[in-house]
Amino acid sequence: MNILITGATGLVGRYLIEKFINDGKLTAIKRPESNISSLEKYPIKWIDADIRDYQALEEALEGIDMVIHAAALVSYDSRDADLLVKTNVEGTTNLVNAMLDKGIKKLIHISSVAALGRSPEVVSIDEKHKWIESPLNTPYAISKYQADLEVWRAAQEGLDVMVMYPSLVLGKIADKRSSTQVYQYVIQENKYYPEGTINYVDVRDLSEAIYRLYLTNKWGENYIINAESIPYKEFFEKIALATGKRAPYKVVNKTSLKFLLFFTRLMKALGWHNSPLNAQTATLAQRKVNHINDKLLSEIPITFHKLEDTIIWATGKN
Repeated sequence: MNILITGATGLVGRYLIEKFINDGKLTAIKRPESNISSLEKYPIKWIDADIRDYQALEEALEGIDMVIHAAALVSYDSRDADLLVKTNVEGTTNLVNAMLDKGIKKLIHISSVAALGRSPEVVSIDEKHKWIESPLNTPYAISKYQADLEVWRAAQEGLDVMVMYPSLVLGKIADKRSSTQVYQYVIQENKYYPEGTINYVDVRDLSEAIYRLYLTNKWGENYIINAESIPYKEFFEKIALATGKRAPYKVVNKTSLKFLLFFTRLMKALGWHNSPLNAQTATLAQRKVNHINDKLLSEIPITFHKLEDTIIWATGKN
């Protein structure tokens, strides 16, 4: 089988390479400036292409039997709203249209639990959760939801799809990916922790789950991939313990939240701070939400890494 992976140099993509390398001939898309030194040990055909470039995608798809679509922009900055649409929505649209044009049947689409949406009254979310318009939906969530619509539209036109909904993906801090901001928040010994919960999954478990779901051959399905939901306070304390730092010790209440938002806006205006904290992300962090993984566990056998083990591995303390 000839497999194409988009986003192969990203946090998730590089671990998917390790899982699928023995299941066929791998082709991977990358940007010209991408660093592939850690992946050169694998027999991969690399192609410089951008998913926003339809013609480049057509060329990359030549002779391909299955696509794993892991390329995406992750940003919670409202200023990136247009770029999120161009990358996540238009890029995915280009990909599925090119696959349909070339008669390529199988697509594993790496989405996000954000694509399932949030609503004020819902505290438990599974794959059946219906998207509604809500102030809790970030520009990133909207872009991933719209990308999913394109995938399911292509499924109606004959594409065999599996859609994966990972929660926050925890990788190594040295990789400098989006999840490293969570570690850095504690390492920098910030004082405040939000009242809500965090849903997470170790990137090694995520790639294992995706591979095992692929082996089930159950196309047309979607799966939340989440290890657990725990309070931010506990999550931060475990990171602090592993890194020898002081854990955040002040809970964010309404008064302190207003101060934090004001301070963040001021620092951003002065060009001194690039924190993703804003009214929307701060409100989300205050909420207690659980992304339910029952469907996943009913389909495949998998044991998630303990959070302590993930943190030790991620921060290089082992």
